[in-house]
Amino acid sequence: MITTKFSRDAKRHRLQRVVITHKRETMDTAVHFSSANDVWGTPQWLFDALDKEFGFTLDPCTDGTNGKCAKFYTMRENGLLQNWGTETVFMNPPYSECGDWMRKAYGAAQEGATVVCLVPSRTDTDWWHRYAMKGEIRLLRGRLKFGDAVNSAPFPSAVIVFRPRAFRLVACEF
Repeated sequence: MITTKFSRDAKRHRLQRVVITHKRETMDTAVHFSSANDVWGTPQWLFDALDKEFGFTLDPCTDGTNGKCAKFYTMRENGLLQNWGTETVFMNPPYSECGDWMRKAYGAAQEGATVVCLVPSRTDTDWWHRYAMKGEIRLLRGRLKFGDAVNSAPFPSAVIVFRPRAFRLVACEF
């Protein structure tokens, strides 16, 4: 804790700021920025709900055992280097590489893919402002429990949807 006090400087007859620091217990926030575990297995209920809406055909970010679609790319095949064509993509990227994956997702949508991204809601990052802000943003309430985790994630999550350029919402007249 930091305490700020003001005292009189006797020689100069003005207020002088004195900062006193106290030792206090702090929350260990290292887990928020750690890449110790970069694989955050998508909660099945969330994938199912999004799959019902979008009908996914490709998962480009699997470790080979956690693929959500019939067609997928493993880390060895490197989905960043693959052409996503006009696929309907579900993407839960390694969170330490969100910038690269969001650039790929945005670019793939410009070429015809529909890409739905499950990412940490890190609104203070460069990749969020360069890419996520150009998509449809769905902020998730609360914090997700990934994979078989007992506890919720230490960060909020968002679903970002990038649609092909040709996609347009058309208003219906009633």
